Amino acid sequence: MHITRQRPDTQPGPAENFTGAVWLDEIASPPPPSRLRMFSVHFAPGARTAWHRHPHGQVLHVTEGEGLVQRRGGEIEPIRAGDTVWIEPDEWHWHGAGPRTFMTHLAVVEAAADGATIEWDCHVGADTYPAMAGPAA
Repeated sequence: MHITRQRPDTQPGPAENFTGAVWLDEIASPPPPSRLRMFSVHFAPGARTAWHRHPHGQVLHVTEGEGLVQRRGGEIEPIRAGDTVWIEPDEWHWHGAGPRTFMTHLAVVEAAADGATIEWDCHVGADTYPAMAGPAA
């Protein structure tokens, strides 16, 4: 057993992969043979990921606020504190805060045999991200 009492510093989400203010806190990255990776991701209102996919899928669990998630070709779905989202392996998607709300979620992925956890694509532009009239329904 290993108890982690000190965490790495919070890191800003890199502009090449995120729109808006996003902060990443690494929660777990155990040594091999484990391939688990877990982060707490904090999105300011309107902040979001670029389109991306994960080789073994991803679990998102919303811990605070309200946000949005969309798979390529699908509808934009509202998510809020308490919701858990399973994203299929290699499914292109994005997720982030609502236009006027903060959102925090835990993100859990499994690395592939080569260590890869994510493949990034283009940013989600204003043509896709909605300027909704109210908070996520």
